[in-house]
Amino acid sequence: MEIHVQQGSIESGAADTIIVNLFEGVTTPGGATGAVDQALGGAISDLIAGGDLKGKAGEVAVLYPRGAIAARRVLVVGLGKAESFDLEGIRRASAAAVKRARDLNARQVATIVHGAGIGGQDATAATQATVEGALLATYRYDAPKKRESQNDIDTLTIVERDAGRLEAVRAGAALGEAVAAGVTLARDLVNMPPNVATPTLLAERARAMATAHGLGVTVGDRAWAAERQMGAFLAVAQGAGEPPAFIILEHNAGRADLPTVVLVGKGITFDTGGISIKPSAGMGDMKSDMGGAAAVFGAMEVVGRLGLPLHVVGITPCTENMPDAAAYRPADVITASNGKTIEIISTDAEGRMVLADALVHAGQYQPSAVIDLATLTGACVVALGEGVAAGLFCNDDALRDQLLAAADATYERLWPLPLYEDYRRTINSDVADMKNSGGRSGGVGTSAVFLREFTDYPWAHLDIAGMALLAKVGDYAPAGGTGFGVRLLVEYLRRL
Repeated sequence: MEIHVQQGSIESGAADTIIVNLFEGVTTPGGATGAVDQALGGAISDLIAGGDLKGKAGEVAVLYPRGAIAARRVLVVGLGKAESFDLEGIRRASAAAVKRARDLNARQVATIVHGAGIGGQDATAATQATVEGALLATYRYDAPKKRESQNDIDTLTIVERDAGRLEAVRAGAALGEAVAAGVTLARDLVNMPPNVATPTLLAERARAMATAHGLGVTVGDRAWAAERQMGAFLAVAQGAGEPPAFIILEHNAGRADLPTVVLVGKGITFDTGGISIKPSAGMGDMKSDMGGAAAVFGAMEVVGRLGLPLHVVGITPCTENMPDAAAYRPADVITASNGKTIEIISTDAEGRMVLADALVHAGQYQPSAVIDLATLTGACVVALGEGVAAGLFCNDDALRDQLLAAADATYERLWPLPLYEDYRRTINSDVADMKNSGGRSGGVGTSAVFLREFTDYPWAHLDIAGMALLAKVGDYAPAGGTGFGVRLLVEYLRRL
């Protein structure tokens, strides 16, 4: 779907479908909706008066102008109650309207910016949310199967009447497109079959992204990792038939004058559990165990497109976790790249192993902040639910507050969880510096304090296990890969 911005009156445009909106409780439409209502001889007012249009959030009414205006149809989307309206309300309203337009086989759609008028939202932010909702709601994974023809919208035109707001609207549209492109990339990577989305393919995608956006790129193989004594990463990789790839993308490399932020994403492209093998039921979902890496890829795509004035490094340690004869075992003792030793309790606690060496490597950039994302524990899903929120662990109050603010703005919600020393005692080992698992009880906390052992800088850990892959359709996401974390990370970076 192509995004355009133009000045004018939405009722006079040439689109086959136009979208306006209505707050709940409004009886006399104003603004652009009022102008369309007038052009239609009060048809929208008639729907309101008859009780057929209430303006409830997500409600979409369809009107057919029958020549009164150029458009074949008019969609009026409900915004809900004005007093509780926010940017998430814009995304959901835009998504509902555009999905309805697509279902009606619309090809050229025009919309006003939701929420930038009486909604009181900043014009740039409201436009960004309008575009994000539209693009993310109409996402489809191009699966390798024969498909029947599907409806697709060709163009979405953002129409702004006020010339004084046109620059702000254009800026918001560009932001929305860039962010949606990053989310789309992350969704695609998670949705790919695991025999396609291998570490090798991720490395190829990283090189292509680097070429497109002028990023630095390093793809470390087994020998590269061995030179850096990445014993934890290599332990997980030693049972994999597919070659591992320790992938580093770098935006504004060498800019010592800029703040440095490192993003680290768990990149287990398929997780069998290794020797501690998982039950077969649901194992296919373990293609999503690289959801953290996918989010970092998506964020770096947006960072490259926007050219943010920051030094941003994306690190994704990518490998399969397989149970072959060479695989690491329970009771093995592994040495990570910072010299700390790890007693293996479960080979299915592999994510924290690859992250350990990645977090140590992150320290060489002298970062002002490091954020890791990982589909790390089922315990986090039990604690916070599926599709509700990710767990946040953080050793720095300022970083925590910045991430929570970004989470509120994007509706990629985080819930702070504690780094209690009690969790650290749970992973004490008699034969090594620590164990890689403290058992089921408090598993989300023990995994976080394990990771903390490999940090010496402001650091946040996001457990996204309940967020990266969803079975149900959301307001602006189909079932499957969600791309969770991309919008959150980009918002955090843009606010620095």
